[in-house]
Amino acid sequence: MEGGFTGGDAYQQHFMPRDYLLTYYNFSAGPSPEVEMLQFNLECLHKTFGSGGLRGETLIDIGSGPTIYQLLAACEAFQDITMSDFTDRNREELLRWLKKDPGAFDWTPAVKMACELEGNSGQWKEKEEKLRATVKRVLKCDANLANPLAPVVLPPADCVLTLLAMECACCSLEAYRAGLAHLASLLKPGGHLVTTVTLRLSSYMVGKREFSCVSLEKEEVEQAVLAAGLEITQLIHSPKSYTPASAPNTGVCFIVARKK
Repeated sequence: MEGGFTGGDAYQQHFMPRDYLLTYYNFSAGPSPEVEMLQFNLECLHKTFGSGGLRGETLIDIGSGPTIYQLLAACEAFQDITMSDFTDRNREELLRWLKKDPGAFDWTPAVKMACELEGNSGQWKEKEEKLRATVKRVLKCDANLANPLAPVVLPPADCVLTLLAMECACCSLEAYRAGLAHLASLLKPGGHLVTTVTLRLSSYMVGKREFSCVSLEKEEVEQAVLAAGLEITQLIHSPKSYTPASAPNTGVCFIVARKK
């Protein structure tokens, strides 16, 4: 990738939520690697937060991007959810959906997929309202800061969720390890980190613009989680990948880890 790592300034200036959503969450195009990846994440999250799974009062979603699907299972298990993202545009996109603005992105297909996993395929409108009621705030975040939500300070959470975000926010393995430690600091003792990481992905496309990632191996992700003072309770390694022209990764890793 030319011009070095695309940091926060590049995201603030050039990351267009709609380009991202149309590339990775285009439901009208029929079956695709992107829809398969979404299904994988929804299934993992359903198993994690579904009946007999993780429960608690507070959950913090770090690096929400412009997406809400990652919280469709969690909103049944937590009473108070914080969403967060670095860029103004992504936070505006989230608020559009939360406030039911006419121009909001249509997440109905993803919501129906999540409801199907729960055995309530007809309850998708109720699911949307449940999520809207459970999200209490949308904050700015930066995983590279010791307090990723600075200047806001929240009480320690029962769960921190971060999907497909940390590998984009961190410029090196060292930064990724530090970032996970920052996320762990947001947790209560005994609280859980839930994360999906794309493996061996060095960059991805949003529209015609390329954004860099830190390329991670499964073992490096595991070691970083352990180094952050967490014990891994679940790890699913899948060979699923995105369309190579959009995001040439090789596999994905879903991890649930408990703070010691």
